[in-house]
Amino acid sequence: MAIKTTLEQIEEVQEAITEVMTSQELEQPGNSGRVVRARLSALTKRENMLLERYHRERGRGLTVNIGIPGRR
Repeated sequence: MAIKTTLEQIEEVQEAITEVMTSQELEQPGNSGRVVRARLSALTKRENMLLERYHRERGRGLTVNIGIPGRR
């Protein structure tokens, strides 16, 4: 399996968020169990992390390296 780029991972997470937002939880009659496709809060957290990583990779993130000569 090839390692996916950050942008590919962001797209996957955003697709999953769309699926969560357009689908419903399923409850089985007579059973206390339910099926949840994914947790929106977990997907949103991962999306934010991936977006931050993507911006750092693209040179658009905040980098602070004060007092270290030669570092940017």
